[in-house]
Amino acid sequence: MLPSSTSLGPSDVSIVPGDHVCVFYTSLAERDGILLPFLREGLRTGEKCVCVVDTTAPAELLDDLGDEADLKPVLDRRQLEVYPSKDVFLRGGGFSMERVFDWWEQNLAIALRRGFRSTRVASEMTWALRPLSIIDELLMYEALVNQFLSRNPQQGGLCLYPLHRFSGETLVEVLKTHPKMVLGGMVLDNPYYLDPDEFLALRQ
Repeated sequence: MLPSSTSLGPSDVSIVPGDHVCVFYTSLAERDGILLPFLREGLRTGEKCVCVVDTTAPAELLDDLGDEADLKPVLDRRQLEVYPSKDVFLRGGGFSMERVFDWWEQNLAIALRRGFRSTRVASEMTWALRPLSIIDELLMYEALVNQFLSRNPQQGGLCLYPLHRFSGETLVEVLKTHPKMVLGGMVLDNPYYLDPDEFLALRQ
């Protein structure tokens, strides 16, 4: 049975498995104010937690997340996995949606076999800025994530976007691909969200 909600951040805001939530932030401190409690709560409730970092090294995030002795058990049983973006989104030297979705499918299947009832994911999306030509593929990927989650409702989580790194035009398009967003420390239904088929049709 899936948990009915998952805690997001210090104000006990919740999301449900299968959610695809966009998080815009202005600083690493603001990012971590949401990201670290999100992961800690998942570990506390026995969920699989996967974090993909780009501007922070995995070791640095683990240091911020907790003491080495406390994290060793969850790392040993692979309840917590932290990857650099190059090992997930840029495997093989470049971005391929097929490779990325295959990776998520495999990761989720392994988690289910290991007895984790759900997987919460958080991903920094700044990898798409290298090179800028990936932005169009990023937007297509974000739209298709919604279809992936509809097929795999055991997984859900956060896409992390720093406001100062992406153009306003890109952020507006990113917003259209997420059914929910974080605003003022709260998870809200996104009135700008477009169904994946509609979004992709408009970009052709």
